Amino acid sequence: MMKKKVVLAYSGGLDTSFCCIYLTRDLGLEVHSVIVNTGGFSEEELKQVEERAYKMGVTSHHVVDETENFYNTCIRFLIYGNVLKNNTYPLSVSAERVSQATAIANYAKEIGAEYVAHGSTGAGNDQVRFDMIFNILVPNVQILTPIRDLKLSREEEIEYLKKHGVEMNFDKARYSINKGIWGTSVGGKETLTSNLGLPEDAWPTPATSTETKKLELVFEKGELVGIDGTTYSHPTKAIQALQAIAQPYGIGRDIHVGDTIIGIKGRVGFEAAAPIIIIKAHHTLEKHVLTKWQLSWKDQLSSFYGNWLHEGQFHDPIMRNIEAFLSDTQHNVSGKVFIELFPYRFQVTGIESSHDLMSNKFGSYGEMNNAWTGDDVKGFSKIFGNQVMIYHKVNQ
Repeated sequence: MMKKKVVLAYSGGLDTSFCCIYLTRDLGLEVHSVIVNTGGFSEEELKQVEERAYKMGVTSHHVVDETENFYNTCIRFLIYGNVLKNNTYPLSVSAERVSQATAIANYAKEIGAEYVAHGSTGAGNDQVRFDMIFNILVPNVQILTPIRDLKLSREEEIEYLKKHGVEMNFDKARYSINKGIWGTSVGGKETLTSNLGLPEDAWPTPATSTETKKLELVFEKGELVGIDGTTYSHPTKAIQALQAIAQPYGIGRDIHVGDTIIGIKGRVGFEAAAPIIIIKAHHTLEKHVLTKWQLSWKDQLSSFYGNWLHEGQFHDPIMRNIEAFLSDTQHNVSGKVFIELFPYRFQVTGIESSHDLMSNKFGSYGEMNNAWTGDDVKGFSKIFGNQVMIYHKVNQ
């Protein structure tokens, strides 16, 4: 009798290793493990994960490189929208999970799997993101979640794996690290409290750069395409280059406090030098080249877009509508942005753009104007306040 296929979202860690053995030996399924790379794995790391997967008894192991597609379908809209959740967090992991779940659903469809599985517990956001996206994209494929369903403790998982002869490093790292192209999250005992910050040694990238450094970022229609005279073949390459320069300054480290999809508050540390610098630089350029109402509506729609993406609702058609709006606002968001890097901070010093609306041809703020007279302003001020003046007269 042919075994039924299950596609397992695999990372090589404790939870997904348990899933491998359990799905193969206890449920008798043919396991096809998939790791989705969104810019956080080196070739060497991917090779190690593959070797581990075959040791766990998978029938096949597949790597999906989603880095460029993740940027094209998601990150660029987070940049267009200057999206920082709670004015802090560039959605490093939440955006990545949506991309990973989508890629895994597509692979399950491709190989005709009867089941799809993930190693989420019952405590966080990821279970909702994965379940929901699988339900949307592969509604006829059954979802298996052994860790959540069996309510397993870490100790029980270790005991089970040892019983099945699995040898791996069972020591829990002091900090759980999740790395992708749009930032690295850091969780540890401090982030489970409301009052403690992360110590220096918790951050994956040591802060070693101390010399002040000037950078020139080049944007074309809202996308970062060049740094200091070097033009990159794809914006992902520019992001990675900026990350390599800026992260050793300790820039972009912070702790995000947010509302989970399931209604509890959560805290997570993150380091995201390139995302934070890109968003701040892009926003500065926009403030020069967009009109007041373009900026205003962008703020409102971007906030909704970021929140809805965080909650896993990437496939709601409203997201495509907002993306069309955001893309349309970027036609004139081209030019240079000048940045200065210092230890633990950076400064946007200015911009240069042929679309700059702050032109002295039309006047200098607070000093002089060339386009109207004092009498024009007197009349305008009367008309502009007319309705509010009537309201106050009527409602004295």
